[in-house]
Amino acid sequence: MEVYQAVGRRKSSMARVRLMPGKGHYLINGKDLLEYFKRDTLKMIIEHPFKVTETEGKFDVIARIHGGGLSGQAGALRLGISRALLKYSEELRPELRGAGFLTRDPREVERKKYGQPKARKRFQFSKR
Repeated sequence: MEVYQAVGRRKSSMARVRLMPGKGHYLINGKDLLEYFKRDTLKMIIEHPFKVTETEGKFDVIARIHGGGLSGQAGALRLGISRALLKYSEELRPELRGAGFLTRDPREVERKKYGQPKARKRFQFSKR
């Protein structure tokens, strides 16, 4: 049985993804997809690469995710799935590229600066 492996990252999350021919089951950190990602929007983000490439229900997904929050983890998983689908078939590249799933989102959290409460927020200015 062929196994397609890839890594996806977003914010401070990292997902190691393994795709194998199957019936569309997800196993994320030992849990089912619905158990790990409870929000519907996150499930949609994760399943989107399969919808775009019309490969829904053809692969089982096994993933190990760590770091960040749920939103970043979902984005990392989506990138990992997209990269793994490319290893399965290079012909899927135009659909995945067109949907923007092969681009690693470079945005990271800006660091907090001294003398300020947050990265860009300032303390209230007092003239007197």
